[in-house]
Amino acid sequence: MWLEILLASVLGFAIYWFISKDKEETLLLGDGWWGPGSRPAAAEDESIRPFKVETSDEEINDLHQRIEKFRLTPPLEDSRFHYGFNSNYMKKIISYWRNTFDWRKQVEILNKYPHFKTKIEGLDIHFIHVKPPQLPSGRTAKPLLMVHGWPGCFYEFYKIIPLLTDPKNHGLSDEHVFEVICPSIPGYGFSEASSKKGFNSVAAARIFYKLMLRLGFQEFYLQGGDWGSLICTNMAQLVPSHVKGLHLNMALVLRNVHTLTVLLGRRLGRLFGYTERDVELLYPFKKIFYALMRESGYLHIQGTKPDTVGCALNDSPVGLAAYILEKFSTWTNEEFRDLEDGGLERKFSLDELLTVIMVYWTTGTITPSQRFYKENLGQGMMANKHEAIKVHVPTGFAAFPSEVLHCPEQWVKNKYPKLISYSYMARGGHFAAFEEPELLAQDIRKFMGLLEQQ
Repeated sequence: MWLEILLASVLGFAIYWFISKDKEETLLLGDGWWGPGSRPAAAEDESIRPFKVETSDEEINDLHQRIEKFRLTPPLEDSRFHYGFNSNYMKKIISYWRNTFDWRKQVEILNKYPHFKTKIEGLDIHFIHVKPPQLPSGRTAKPLLMVHGWPGCFYEFYKIIPLLTDPKNHGLSDEHVFEVICPSIPGYGFSEASSKKGFNSVAAARIFYKLMLRLGFQEFYLQGGDWGSLICTNMAQLVPSHVKGLHLNMALVLRNVHTLTVLLGRRLGRLFGYTERDVELLYPFKKIFYALMRESGYLHIQGTKPDTVGCALNDSPVGLAAYILEKFSTWTNEEFRDLEDGGLERKFSLDELLTVIMVYWTTGTITPSQRFYKENLGQGMMANKHEAIKVHVPTGFAAFPSEVLHCPEQWVKNKYPKLISYSYMARGGHFAAFEEPELLAQDIRKFMGLLEQQ
């Protein structure tokens, strides 16, 4: 019975895929207003203003007072990170945060790249814009928009930016030199949050397209993971003639007949184009399924009632740190759950991790960042038009082995028919630019080389 249902489902999706595979649609660009109240009659101020991250004694003292009042529940014996963030290890983080971490120094590090703000659709949009210090004679820099996800921020790209903007001084060829723009998604970090319901990935994509036009770029390249991958995908669906190339390290390909083939078992995988490496990363599927269930609890909360948990996280820096840093453990490598410290310091320093937390804490943006899940998932899975539209711009994909769900090339190619580069990365997980900047930069450069051969 179950086999018949499964085969019928596969057949149904195959028919849908065959009927829709040749459609070359685009999303309507549209317009929006996300600021408070009604759109004013006067034209929006399109000026681009320099911005600096700042702090104060009052901000730091308030943080310290809240940290000093923390209450922790003792962990179960030998629980490590299997029940979430281990409170014994949290004691170390709290001590470091309170007594050693220097937020003023990290603010200086954040300000080492030029920051700006500009109003788009009623929102103050924050971004960093890093130009190459030098260019080879006769060359121009490639404009590259890099978009973060949750629970990350623009800071994730700080280690990869010099590899892209100044490759020669980092032992790399200067064949591909980039001008990098990293915006904060509205409601994240220093970008203003929407005052209205409905601000989803398509709205963010339209705003970032307007940002690139305002910066003088009619054509540009895109790169993203997590929400950034969806926002960049939406940009390619909205304005394909402006997007010269799209590079992703994650892809949401649920509306895809190929994803059902995984249910037919590892023995038949090769019939559907799975490579030996795909089989290694996808099976046993029971293990992958339970891993997805285990790691998706946050998604159900944020996709339904984000403001409730947001109240707690916005009030407690320790709670915020536990909630976010647990993702930097298990999404970097699921086996880190077996370690007492969650493996957090194997890929990151405490200064780096706490800087991410401080971006959320000082801006008070954990709640609006979580609302992005409800706006994108609140109508249900596969309810949005963009999920059924393929992307017809040249695409490159980096498959990092510790990503939450592996995407085989056939899955990606069904959504992105002009896939010209697919790479099995040697190591790394969800936070690719933050974890493995050299590997990601290498794959972006590889993609650009193949793109220029087209």
